[in-house]
Amino acid sequence: MGRVAELAGVSVRTLHHYDGVGLVRPSARTAAGYRAYAAADVERLREVLAYRRLGFGLREIAELVDDPSADAVAHLRRQRSLLLERRARTDTMVAAIDRELAARAKGVRVTPEEQLEMLGARLYDTIGGAYTATRRTDPRIAAQIWEALGEARTVLNVGAGTGSYEPADRQVTAVEPSAVMRAQRPPGSAPCVAAAAENLPFADRSFDVAMAVSTVHHWGDPLAGLREMRRVARRVVVLTFDTDEPGWPDRFWLTRDYLPEFTCVLAEFPSLAKMADAIGGRAEPVPVPWDCVDSLFEAYWRRPEAYLEERVRRAMSVWTRVGPEAEGRAVRSLGDDLASGRWAERNGDLAGLDAADLGLRLLTA
Repeated sequence: MGRVAELAGVSVRTLHHYDGVGLVRPSARTAAGYRAYAAADVERLREVLAYRRLGFGLREIAELVDDPSADAVAHLRRQRSLLLERRARTDTMVAAIDRELAARAKGVRVTPEEQLEMLGARLYDTIGGAYTATRRTDPRIAAQIWEALGEARTVLNVGAGTGSYEPADRQVTAVEPSAVMRAQRPPGSAPCVAAAAENLPFADRSFDVAMAVSTVHHWGDPLAGLREMRRVARRVVVLTFDTDEPGWPDRFWLTRDYLPEFTCVLAEFPSLAKMADAIGGRAEPVPVPWDCVDSLFEAYWRRPEAYLEERVRRAMSVWTRVGPEAEGRAVRSLGDDLASGRWAERNGDLAGLDAADLGLRLLTA
């Protein structure tokens, strides 16, 4: 046990406590009565410590590591995502501090109100509101999704997050693997089950319809998750993204001119055709309104200045996925083009559009 504690960077007392509460129990004991950790025990300890250092409480950790639908790879992917989010939060704090340092270096007086704005309420809104900002319901997109649900009365929302786009006039059951996301679901929302899309804990044909909204790209195995949705429901409705069309990154000026790294984010994402085959469905475009209230990555296609705002970008997982270097370069370049008028010259035709097809697709089966 002492060697395991040394390698893990924790005390023997901590390992005793984890054993006592049933979090990490060694599989065997030596002839002398010492705890002996097998390879599987060490793997579980690694998962526990990783979540602990990410700020999770022991009860939350127990729920996460005991999740039968999550294997070691799923835990690693989840931890990586959380660490990237933490890095984004740190970058936000550094940027706020840099702004104040720059102001003080110029001899600009920083008022108490501005100090609180830089490192207090505004920063808290930026960091703490990121999850909920990504899952707001736009009524026009919602209308298209809800129409696709048909006459269904029982609905399974897979990868439900904080509950956006859940219809209020149906009996909804939500599925969300993230304890962080489940904790942010508002009071009175649909009951939420801790499970992954790839292994839904329901019998065949348990629901009239299974829906998934802007979540498939976060799944470890999208095709397996879609097949599971088809198994547990008579109808499937999925809002996802089309990468089949040749030159698809050029549909959106942001990926075409400023963030080519977006193609790497979706490098392993299955084709729209394969996703449609997985559920036996068809695809239809979902136009993005010019004043979309859901902070989708494409939401501000006619409001480019929004992408210069840290608050807006933190509500989009794409920026975290591409990393701070690519983000910084894209933002600087866009800012320069907006200031010089080059962006308007390239994209002047957008001003007259009320909605744009930027690759969002609704799969129904």
